[in-house]
Amino acid sequence: MSTSTPPLAPARFSDLGVSPALAAALEKQGIVNAFPIQVATLPDGLAGRDVCGKAPTGAGKTLAFGLAVLSRLATSPRVGRGGRRHPTALILVPTRELAAQIEEVMAPLARAIGARVTSFYGGVGYGKQVAALRRGVDVLVACPGRLTDLIDRGSVDLSHVDIVVIDEADRMADMGFLPAVCRLVDETHTLRQTFLFSATLDGPVDKLIRDYQHDPIRHDVAQSDAHRGDVSHHFWRVEPHDRVAVTTEVVSASGPAVVFCRTKRGADRLSERLARSGLASAAIHGDRSQSQRERALGAFRAGRLDVLVATDVAARGIHVDAVPLVVHFDPAADAIDYVHRSGRTGRGGANGIVVSLVGTEHLAATRLIQRRLGLPGGVSSPDVPSLDIHGGEPRSRQGQHHERAVTGPGAGARHIEKASDVRAAGSNRSSRRRGRKASWR
Repeated sequence: MSTSTPPLAPARFSDLGVSPALAAALEKQGIVNAFPIQVATLPDGLAGRDVCGKAPTGAGKTLAFGLAVLSRLATSPRVGRGGRRHPTALILVPTRELAAQIEEVMAPLARAIGARVTSFYGGVGYGKQVAALRRGVDVLVACPGRLTDLIDRGSVDLSHVDIVVIDEADRMADMGFLPAVCRLVDETHTLRQTFLFSATLDGPVDKLIRDYQHDPIRHDVAQSDAHRGDVSHHFWRVEPHDRVAVTTEVVSASGPAVVFCRTKRGADRLSERLARSGLASAAIHGDRSQSQRERALGAFRAGRLDVLVATDVAARGIHVDAVPLVVHFDPAADAIDYVHRSGRTGRGGANGIVVSLVGTEHLAATRLIQRRLGLPGGVSSPDVPSLDIHGGEPRSRQGQHHERAVTGPGAGARHIEKASDVRAAGSNRSSRRRGRKASWR
C-alpha cells in the first residue's frame, strides 16, 4: 500500500477531474471548494485506483467517494437504463441513518448525469425496495443485512458491480458485519475498483484492505481547521441519582443536544424523564422503527426538539451540522466510542461542547480515555455557567479542556413519538427556545 500526503492548497471540484455536469450541480448547491479528504482521494479514485481513506467523522467522505463513483458512471453507457436489477456501483454502510444520508447527498447529483441512487436497509417493507430495483438502480447504497436478504430473494444481482465502496469499515467490524461484507463483495465483478473509508485502519479493517483491495493508495487526512469548530470537553463528577437533573440543566442552558445512553431501554427512559422536565425529547435506537427514527431525526434537524437521546447506533448515523452540545449520560465504552459520539458537535466550522457525566465506578475508565486522547485528566464538579459555546476559556480548568474537535486515534414538552406530536411540540415552544433554535439552524 502506498501513502500520499494531500496538498494543502484548496481546490475546486472542476480542477480535480470531476465531470462538468457534476461540478455544475455542486455549484448550484453553493459547493465549490473541496475538503482535504476530497482533494486527496478524488484524483486517484477518478484514475481507477483502489483508495483507502482514513479521516474523522464530518471530514467530507461522502462526497469524496460519491463524486468519484458518479464521475465514473457519467461516462458509462450502462447508466440510466431502466427495467434492470443490475447496479453498477455498491456502497456498503453499517447503519440505516448513514445509508439514507448518503442517498440524500448523492441522489440530486446523480440526476445531473441521468443516474439513479437508492438506499436499502431493514426496518421497512420490501415492496418499495424491490420495485425500485425493477425500475433500475445505478448506485445501490445498502446495509449488509437487507442486501443479503434481497440477494437471497433473487431481487438483485451484484455481478455487474465494478465499483465498491465500504464506508465506516471500523464500525462494520465493531457491529460484526465484516463476514457479510466479505460475502457481498465476493458477489461483485472480480475486476472492480474498491474504496474503503474508516476512522481506523488496523485489526480486522487491515485484513479487509489486504484481501479486497489491489495496491491501494492510502490517504490519512485530519479535518482542516477551517472545517473544524472549537470544542470544549468537560468531565463532571455526577452520581447516578443526579444525572437527569444535571442533563436537564445543561441542555436547557446550552442545547439543543444529542445525549448518549448505553442501552435502548435507558434511552427510552431518559427521553421520557427529560420530557417530564419540560424538554422536547425523542429517543433513537435500534428497536425503533425506521419511520420513528426518521421522524425523530427530522424533527431534531428542523429545530423542533431540544434533545435527541441516542444509543451508540446513532454515533455515526446522525449527520446534523452545528449541534451545540453532546452529553455522555452513560460514559463511552472506550476512546473510539468517545470520539465518534463527540463528533456530532464541532462540525461544519461550528463550535461545540461535550459533557461527560462520570460516576464513581467510571473514574478509572474515564482517565484511560483522557490519556488515550490527550485530554487533560481530572473530573470536576458540574459547572453549567462555565460553558461557553463561543469558544471562550472556561472559568474552571480542572476536568475541562478546550481544543479543536477531537479526531482520535484511529404542560411542558412531551416525549415525541408521532408526527403530530412533533408538530405540536414545535408550535408550543417558548419564544426563548425559538430564538435559540434559530441561532444554530
